Amino acid sequence: MSWMNPLITQRADPHLSLVDGRYWFTASVPSYDAIELRCADEIAGLAAAEPVVIWRKHESGPMSKHVWAPELHRIDGRWFIYFAASEVDDIWKLRIHVLECQGDDPLLDAWVERGQVRTHAEGFSLDATTFEHAGRRYLCWAQKDPATESNLYIAELANPWTLATAPVLITRPDLDWERIGFLVNEGPAVLKRHGRVFIAYSASATDANYCMGLLWADEGADLLDAASWQKSPQPVFKTDESVSQFGPGHNSFTTTRDGKTDLLVYHARSYRDIVGDPLNDPNRHARVQAFGWTAGGFPEFGTPVADGPYSIKA
Repeated sequence: MSWMNPLITQRADPHLSLVDGRYWFTASVPSYDAIELRCADEIAGLAAAEPVVIWRKHESGPMSKHVWAPELHRIDGRWFIYFAASEVDDIWKLRIHVLECQGDDPLLDAWVERGQVRTHAEGFSLDATTFEHAGRRYLCWAQKDPATESNLYIAELANPWTLATAPVLITRPDLDWERIGFLVNEGPAVLKRHGRVFIAYSASATDANYCMGLLWADEGADLLDAASWQKSPQPVFKTDESVSQFGPGHNSFTTTRDGKTDLLVYHARSYRDIVGDPLNDPNRHARVQAFGWTAGGFPEFGTPVADGPYSIKA
């Protein structure tokens, strides 16, 4: 199978999943004002797939500004979208919100707002993702607490929009490479393989310093015990100037259709220098590449691939 990188231009925070034999894609749109979905039978087909806007921001109040990082999840036979949004009168009042589809077709059926996910503190929060493990469903997200740094938290869910347990802090930006420009751990993405639960995340400012870190816990451990989680002392995926790939991060994971090859989905820019606020630069493009595993059972992401045709041997 093959596709072009970047797969989809000007789509940051890409979330790509394989559900019921089809690939589903969503991401932050450059205008930060809507949520769109696209679907295709093959990854390459997503580039030409017609994007469908399934929700638009409010004119005022909650969910009226900075619609960021949507993720589409299938939970107990229902479709849900997690996303962050702020308010036009308070643009950094970012909170996590949930939509639920009222039918089986996310592109055609109506979506309803299930409200804000209430966490341990009423503060800047975003980048929620959800996963199931050992019969329990969890939420992992980024939140500023204290207000100077963005940390990652985990909790069990009572339902897709309600926490069942107190949030647990599992990582804060305490390493030098997580503190360039801003003190940031964000964008968690979960991968379960080889007896471990992995959480990849992104760190530092959203320029060329943006990079990915990795947490892991044994599959039999208590995921709500902070001591269960270990952290890589070095970034696991970062800028590679030799192939003009800068600031790779905010990833998700999927596989080839046969499930035999793991795929890393991420955004990156093709240049280092940015004029003005990086958040206003629209050229974070969605990219997809395969990755392997070490003999010890850890993901080996390698480095970003250059723009152009990309293929995987069957």
